[in-house]
Amino acid sequence: MPPTSTLERPSNVSDALARGRLGVPSVIFFVLSAAAPLTVVAGVVTTGYAVTGVTGIPLAFLTVAAVLALFSVGYVAMARRVANAGAFYAYISRGLGRPAGVGAAWVALIAYNALQVGLYGAIGAAAAPVLDRIFGVDAHWAVVALVAWALVALLGLLRVDVNGMVLAVLLVAEVVLILVYDLGQLGNPAGGTVSFAALAPSNLLVPGAGAVLVLAMTGFVGFESSVVFSEESKDPRRTVPMATYLSVAIIAGLYALSSWTMTVATGPDRISEQAGEQSIELIFNLAGAHLGDTAVTIGQALFMTSVLAAMISFHNTTARYAFALGRERVLPAAFGQTSPRTGSPRMASLAQSALGLVVIVLYAVAGWDPVLQLFYYAGAGGGFGVLLLIAATSVAVIRYFARHAVQETLWRRAIAPGLATVALFAVISLAVANFATLLGVAPDSPLRWIVPAVYPVAALLGVAWGLVLRSTRPDVYARIGLGAESAASVLTTPTSRAEAGR
Repeated sequence: MPPTSTLERPSNVSDALARGRLGVPSVIFFVLSAAAPLTVVAGVVTTGYAVTGVTGIPLAFLTVAAVLALFSVGYVAMARRVANAGAFYAYISRGLGRPAGVGAAWVALIAYNALQVGLYGAIGAAAAPVLDRIFGVDAHWAVVALVAWALVALLGLLRVDVNGMVLAVLLVAEVVLILVYDLGQLGNPAGGTVSFAALAPSNLLVPGAGAVLVLAMTGFVGFESSVVFSEESKDPRRTVPMATYLSVAIIAGLYALSSWTMTVATGPDRISEQAGEQSIELIFNLAGAHLGDTAVTIGQALFMTSVLAAMISFHNTTARYAFALGRERVLPAAFGQTSPRTGSPRMASLAQSALGLVVIVLYAVAGWDPVLQLFYYAGAGGGFGVLLLIAATSVAVIRYFARHAVQETLWRRAIAPGLATVALFAVISLAVANFATLLGVAPDSPLRWIVPAVYPVAALLGVAWGLVLRSTRPDVYARIGLGAESAASVLTTPTSRAEAGR
């Protein structure tokens, strides 16, 4: 294989994120906060039961966890060699070529922005019972969303470890609450008997299984962000693998347990009906019956902070994707600027905040449903976009290790990523076939095709832009996917010229 070119050598560029500020616990807090445990349990799981009618959701979480664990083997192996805040974008650039990387970047920006701004639709519904119960206030959802938006925008400009401390406090509280709720549900089973029916494979292998798997994948979105923070980690080679594997295990265990105990409390045969009637209030109504009003008040307050924590985490992740693209001049260079005081991606964070403000105002003025048409649709669509990125990255990992002579086991560089790739594309196929079920719309609804079609269109436009850069701005093209090394001298050796042509 050819020797490493000057493109691969680190440089002393100034447009880099603050290094050495995050350890394993801090990265896990970012990852789990993006996963938003209480938001998923109270909102996504109950909506999934109501919309799909499939009772095998607990098993779906475990199935997706197994696939993501396989994917993570190659993912973290590549992370040891490529530290980049752009994560999927960088890995696909290194593995499948720079044009494909730009296409992936455009998909990532749409998916993560959808996930982040969609949460502004949920915060109003999450805050309503808290404000009414504690203060007797009935606030419009947009007012609550604007307050949350201002807080998230401010935190996005502060040091990343400050964000991590805020997320740590919020996350620990909501995880403890979920476990208390689970114990309450197990201690009060419907009919007096604990049922394990929801864990039976026959309850997952039914029509609509593809929709349920995508729904479960949405619950894991954020696990991959451990790599996004690799540049700011104290020891990326240790921090990223540990944070990734621990996050997948914690998320899987928590969601599978909670979605199962919910069926125990209502009865497996009534969970879909109860979820449809009570929506996100189901888990709190169960807690009120089993644990009392105080547990409900605490739970509703933490549900609100759970949505807020997810906003903070996704804001940081999305801003770092835009930062990575700006640093490499794929987006305007202004996006690649960091704050001299905090090391945060200043311009990228401000741009993300501006988008959130526009969406909130638009939905408020138009009178659109913030929960269904913003939170649920954007969340489902964003989760599908991340699923596509994970599948493409799995292929890129295999290609990367095939092209580079590195010391890595066959399991890590080929077998595990290969098995993950097959499983991920199977899930994608099922998802596309069941997208109407996922959204809860009629099979002939335009949304059934519009939402998933956004991503291949964005990817093709991104690939086209990458090809334009290759022919018109070879200096920019050569930097794609290099991260903090992107400002190093380029095209100075025959090897680097060959690399730049890919």
